Amino acid sequence: MYIIKVKGKAKIPDYIQLRDEAFVLIAYFRADRPLKDLHRYGLEGKEVELASVISGLEFGKLQKLDV
Repeated sequence: MYIIKVKGKAKIPDYIQLRDEAFVLIAYFRADRPLKDLHRYGLEGKEVELASVISGLEFGKLQKLDV
């Protein structure tokens, strides 16, 4: 799974994208509210690890998600 932080413009907030191994979009959520419904993406119980990854992400840099 891969993660990328997308910079918003004007009234559009910053977003986080989760993509699978084929880079297909599997989740898209606001960066300021990232820890909702993680069970949908197979990440339940990994809220702390995911929050630390998101806080360290640079905008536009695709990164392999290993949590």
